[in-house]
Amino acid sequence: MVADETASIASFQQPAWKTAVSTGAAVLMAVVFLAAGAWKLTDPFTWAQAMGQFRVPSQFDMPLTLAVGIGDTLAAVLIVVPGFRRWGSVLMSLLLIVYMGYIGMNYAALAGKECSCFPLVKRTVGPMFFVSDGIMLLLAIVAGVWARRSSGLRGALAALGAVLVFAGISYGVNAKEHSGIHAPSPITVNGKPYELNRGHIFLFFYDPECMHCDAAARRMAKYNWKDTTVVAVPTRVPQFAADFLHDTGLKAVTSLDTEKLRQVFKFVNAPYGAALDNGREIASVGNFDESEPARTLRSVGYVQ
Repeated sequence: MVADETASIASFQQPAWKTAVSTGAAVLMAVVFLAAGAWKLTDPFTWAQAMGQFRVPSQFDMPLTLAVGIGDTLAAVLIVVPGFRRWGSVLMSLLLIVYMGYIGMNYAALAGKECSCFPLVKRTVGPMFFVSDGIMLLLAIVAGVWARRSSGLRGALAALGAVLVFAGISYGVNAKEHSGIHAPSPITVNGKPYELNRGHIFLFFYDPECMHCDAAARRMAKYNWKDTTVVAVPTRVPQFAADFLHDTGLKAVTSLDTEKLRQVFKFVNAPYGAALDNGREIASVGNFDESEPARTLRSVGYVQ
């Protein structure tokens, strides 16, 4: 086998400039995809909420976050290794095509949204999204086309195993930290000190001018809440907080200690919710849709 591989390498002859371009494209794309994958795997809860902003159903947001993070990371590892470069090129190209296809199918709803799928490439959903992904797709293809044929399946599977182990450990650490969050107490509610470390409380972070937040509040207004107090926290334009609650019919008290609470409860965009039991977070909701937060709140016994 070693002799065959040596012969394969020796038989692969091409101009030096093609090898240099292939290597350069591979290294560049490896950096971009490794940063993207590691970001998702080391901060999966924030990314799961971001998935919700891109119309991913709540029951799939975390599994998809982990799957995409693993795919991005594995593609980066494979494409940077000469012996696995073509396999990495194929995987990376498929991922980019899927990303562009999904955005394309949902373009009308997602146009203008911030897309930071790759931390080194800041952009919003629009025509340039497809241009930048198209350029990355071209680089991934060039890296693979001008590379020798991939071999060594056992080594590639070992790389996959290492990425899976990293993803599992990272998720476990994040889940433990997430479940141990304690809310700051007291905070100011309706102008008076209010203790968050007593009883069942649902913190609802919202933007009064956000239609998604409006729809979420109207659904929650119809819930049969048990012994739970809803504390509504506007993330911006707090002067519209009272009008928001009146218009949506959501029975809640208001806190304007937004910055104090956001130092503890990390999320991307509103709406976001955190269920507290005697001040400790026992569940969070980052993806509000037809099934959430009802499903989560029922699971912890906060609504019937």
